[in-house]
Amino acid sequence: MSKHTTAAPQPISLMAAGELRDALTAIDEGKGPAAVAALMAIDSVSWQAIEQRLSALVGSDLRTLLLKAAGTTDAAAPAIG
Repeated sequence: MSKHTTAAPQPISLMAAGELRDALTAIDEGKGPAAVAALMAIDSVSWQAIEQRLSALVGSDLRTLLLKAAGTTDAAAPAIG
């Protein structure tokens, strides 16, 4: 038997997709605590699936994506908040 080297991506729940959207919207509006709360509400299976998909787009660093969403690209940027 041959092994597949790529696994099918795990599903992302609709609730998790909404929470991620809410987090990115909160960042855009300068509402750091609301963004953190939205990210914390994502279930672990969906979170793993989101990370898997994001790694293909921005690497394994979620902070990079959040800084881009906030309009900041400097790695030494202050914490979003």
